Amino acid sequence: MRDAVYIDGVRLPIGRARPDGYYAKTRADDMAVRAIRALLERNPGLDPARIDDNIWAATAQVGDQGLTLGRSTAVLAGLPKSVPGYALDRMCAGAVTSITNAANAIRVGAQDVVIAGGVEHMGHHPMGSDVDPNPRFVSERLVDPSALVMGATAENLHDELGTVTRERADAYAVQSQERVAKAQADGVFAEHVVPMTVWSDQGWKVVAHDEHPRPGTTIADLGRLASPFRPGGRVTAGNAAGLNDGAGCVLLTSREVAGELGLRPRMRLVDYTFAGVEPETMGWGPIPATEKLLERTGLSVDDLDVIEMNEAFAVQCLAFLDHFGLDLDTPPETPQVNPYGGAIALGHPLAMSGARLTQQLAHWLDHHEDARYGLVTLCVGLGMGAAVLWERA
Repeated sequence: MRDAVYIDGVRLPIGRARPDGYYAKTRADDMAVRAIRALLERNPGLDPARIDDNIWAATAQVGDQGLTLGRSTAVLAGLPKSVPGYALDRMCAGAVTSITNAANAIRVGAQDVVIAGGVEHMGHHPMGSDVDPNPRFVSERLVDPSALVMGATAENLHDELGTVTRERADAYAVQSQERVAKAQADGVFAEHVVPMTVWSDQGWKVVAHDEHPRPGTTIADLGRLASPFRPGGRVTAGNAAGLNDGAGCVLLTSREVAGELGLRPRMRLVDYTFAGVEPETMGWGPIPATEKLLERTGLSVDDLDVIEMNEAFAVQCLAFLDHFGLDLDTPPETPQVNPYGGAIALGHPLAMSGARLTQQLAHWLDHHEDARYGLVTLCVGLGMGAAVLWERA
């Protein structure tokens, strides 16, 4: 098979999914269009007619996130009508699945240049809206009712892991806020975050920075928050990802075509896995997915120079760290986990988050020339995990 390589990636600033959030008056498909156009503007040597596919994920494929999103955003972005597209859904791993699908097409020689991304407007389409779960899930006891409420699955994971306390979860959340604040100050996100003009109650304005982070958050602040999922619970708005709006995409090509077009490969997709777990403890998903990937590639967790893990819930991240014996404060020569913070601070626009994680991974590998391997991993609703292994090109 040919090498599928990562060339570039962009995302919009992540907004809060509420009536006064960045994108309250902006369509989801227009957010995706802005990302596509920005990606092409950054790579002027790429003739848009060379794009073989435009793949977009969305968890809620309705309203302004419907109508075969990949094809409709290709047309709206002004790509040649010869560029096809399609939509897909793997919930939180939507963009990651767009990326692996694109890489597969490139690796087998079916396509040469693909845009892959994800968008989620949770302000317009809250999680679970316009969804009608089959009553058999509960009536036939296929899953516990808690499996359909992501926060409840995180509480279940706390139950199973007695070592992951509320105090540890809050401490992890504070560290996420601190790392995001440092990354913002260091200009990390400026490399791949592109501004967008949006309409608001105050008129037109440009949004250029993520809206969700809360710098200066303390353990005391988080300790005052109650859990909405059970009395005396451990999962709160402070140690879980937010409800957010966002869009992001990446450009993948074959190594040969990158050379032909004068594009610089930054990472090579080595391999990937998806795994299923009990839906009631959805957050466990990254662990078997990563184990499966390491076994297939013959690597160990010690071979990973950096790990970008989606922070749906602090308990999910701590479960992963404990299982693999990782410490967030390890020195640079050992694995780094979420060096730029994560979704607890930045937010989690479901199907978009995999694009953000991949972009941050590329940035880290670009700035650590001695590093070789990086991992992107996520937990996924209804009990799944995703893991993608990249190699610095």
